[in-house]
Amino acid sequence: MQHQELENGRWAELTFPQQMANIGSETSRIYRALEAGKESRADSAFARFQELVDLTIKYGRAEASPMLRSAMLEELCRFRELYCNAFLERNLVELAAFNRYLDHFAQVL
Repeated sequence: MQHQELENGRWAELTFPQQMANIGSETSRIYRALEAGKESRADSAFARFQELVDLTIKYGRAEASPMLRSAMLEELCRFRELYCNAFLERNLVELAAFNRYLDHFAQVL
């Protein structure tokens, strides 16, 4: 795990928009690396992306109501699945769309 300090509780202290903005940083790195043909950099950023999404799923808003938490987890899992598919297919159009979506979280901080 590359984000060990986050696993030790720091990730759970971040707000959901902060978590998503951090995930967006990795997706931006992935996109730029793929665009530049730097596959190993893209793969490293993709591994970090997966860790951060998994941490968000694991620690995501435990204080939320059970119904809200369930819906949030469902959407995060679907987001992870769709992003992984776009990455594996090297679909730069879809990856750019994910970046635009995640950019909104960085703007609200």
